[in-house]
Amino acid sequence: MNFWELFKVSLPALLEGAQMTVRIITVGIVVALIIGLVIGVINVGNNKVLKAFARVYIGLVRGTPLLVQVFFIYFGLPTVLDFRLSAVTAGTIAIAINASAYMAEIIRAGILSIDNGQMEASRSLGLSYFQSMRKVILPQAIKRMVPPLVNQSIISLKDTSILSAIGIIELTSSGQIIIASTFKAFEVWIMVGFIYLIVIEILTLATSWLERRWTV
Repeated sequence: MNFWELFKVSLPALLEGAQMTVRIITVGIVVALIIGLVIGVINVGNNKVLKAFARVYIGLVRGTPLLVQVFFIYFGLPTVLDFRLSAVTAGTIAIAINASAYMAEIIRAGILSIDNGQMEASRSLGLSYFQSMRKVILPQAIKRMVPPLVNQSIISLKDTSILSAIGIIELTSSGQIIIASTFKAFEVWIMVGFIYLIVIEILTLATSWLERRWTV
């Protein structure tokens, strides 16, 4: 079987795996952004209790490997809480939690990069802290956050390959299955890498388009 024949035979399974990867990373990143935004805003606030919680959360997540987090959510929690999540749900939650800690730090840095005088000026106009953050600070900070947030999204996209450890048939796992039946490791990994490259390039182009629109 030559490369092109292998490609035609393997493509449906690889695209199915890629679809699972995209589904997991899409949901995971949306949830991570929401959590990261909340934790990031808390981390620049004045509430000492909430700031302590945010720092502990970030420290725990960043201080443990993603694989350990996946195993903890999929295998560990069910033994204590007496319920079992599906592999896809557990994997998506793990990706979201892991990415959220890094995104929280990106968001914190983006907020702190805006001159503090803007917050003081908006508060003097009668806006509350959260209104000032939403209407004045975040719209400016988000332009600076986009490149590192996308970079983290790309890292998390590649990290989905770890989820094959709990039986999710994503792109990398699909490649492993094809290799097991064809013994064409070199060719199949080229295909897998190329599909990852296409997905990441689409994400990069979308980011460039957003940056151009926001800098006009």
